[in-house]
Amino acid sequence: MTQTRMSLPTVSFAELKARFLEREETALLDVREEHPFAQAHPLWAANLPLSRLVADAWRRIPRRDTFIVLYGEVEGEDLVPRAAAQLVALGYTNLHRLDGGLEGWRAAGGELFRDVNVPSKAFGELVEHERHTPSLSAQEVKALVDAKANVVVLDARRFDEYQTMSIPSATSVPGAELVLRVRALAPDPSTQVIVNCAGRTRSIIGTQSLVNAGIPNKVAALRNGTIGWKLAGQALDHGAHRRAPRNLAAADRAQAQASAQDVARRAAVRFIRLDQVPSLQAPQRTVYRFDVRAPEEFEAGQLPGFASAPGGQLVQETDHHVPVRGARIVLADDDGVRAAMSASWLAQMGWEVYAVTDVEASAFSESGRTETPVPAIDPALLDDLPSPERYRRPYEGTDASPEAMQAYLDWEFGLVAQLGRDATHHFRVI
Repeated sequence: MTQTRMSLPTVSFAELKARFLEREETALLDVREEHPFAQAHPLWAANLPLSRLVADAWRRIPRRDTFIVLYGEVEGEDLVPRAAAQLVALGYTNLHRLDGGLEGWRAAGGELFRDVNVPSKAFGELVEHERHTPSLSAQEVKALVDAKANVVVLDARRFDEYQTMSIPSATSVPGAELVLRVRALAPDPSTQVIVNCAGRTRSIIGTQSLVNAGIPNKVAALRNGTIGWKLAGQALDHGAHRRAPRNLAAADRAQAQASAQDVARRAAVRFIRLDQVPSLQAPQRTVYRFDVRAPEEFEAGQLPGFASAPGGQLVQETDHHVPVRGARIVLADDDGVRAAMSASWLAQMGWEVYAVTDVEASAFSESGRTETPVPAIDPALLDDLPSPERYRRPYEGTDASPEAMQAYLDWEFGLVAQLGRDATHHFRVI
């Protein structure tokens, strides 16, 4: 390593790639705003924009001696010195600069990815590629719905996304809820189950979750989600409010628990009791603790020290929730299903992940939302921050152009090849 401005040691492309391959804890931080980040970045880069760094750093990177590598240049301005100064003021002690920044990564032969939440989306494409996850076209699903066939459509996105636009007749069942609640929604084994999202990832992961869990029904993803539906010229619903029932039959819950835990074991998830979780803390190890239940359940009662990360979104946005590659992840629920299924996917994505077993309802004793404090630092470090620049996803909202939607799908189709060229992912599909 060599020295550069602000006395930050530099880390080369080869050194950083070796850290990822050896699974050494590393946070590669792109400090540009979200929109430029989405145009090009390494696979394991996490976006922590300068405009949000002070507000979000303690929550997203809890260990102050984490090995952190910074890069980010916009219109000729090097953002690394400002980001490093803020991080030092926040107490971080192990800061580095990516040698040559993004262009140095590219020049050294590093693969660059577009869009956001790329590790999760690329993993979803690999799952479909290796498991041949069943799917049906928008036209085939519409024909089933129009004919009032024996079919249920389950929307695996967040409830607010579902309300914005949904497939006619669809019920909102966010990803981690699918295995837990599918038997209540499709008790007849002859019912065809269709899983959809806005694009591809949550449809694929949701469908494969049900396949992995061994439900007796035929299951298929809606190919290309609501994007495929719109590109086929078919009308979507708006403002729908159908949700899965909260109360479950004891037999359905027991069956879901048994199948979810079997999937988790096959994926090499580690099971742990709640009282054993503190034992995971160790020098130079980061531990993230997430409650994967629905947000309203989390608001009503929490496990001390656990943050809310509904399971489907955690699998979809892993880089946002866990920017330290190589960290440990602990997941908890109150049913033995949602944590196990979410953990099964994170384990396949190469994470060291634990599912908490047999959590008593009384353990969820805290109420309200516990926020990570925002520290006070020298106000001069916050002068002239960049304006937030959010990336508009081609699949969000109702006004995306057909050209943008098709380009997004074409990009997703190429992710498996990009993973092969990058070769740092450690993904494996059971």
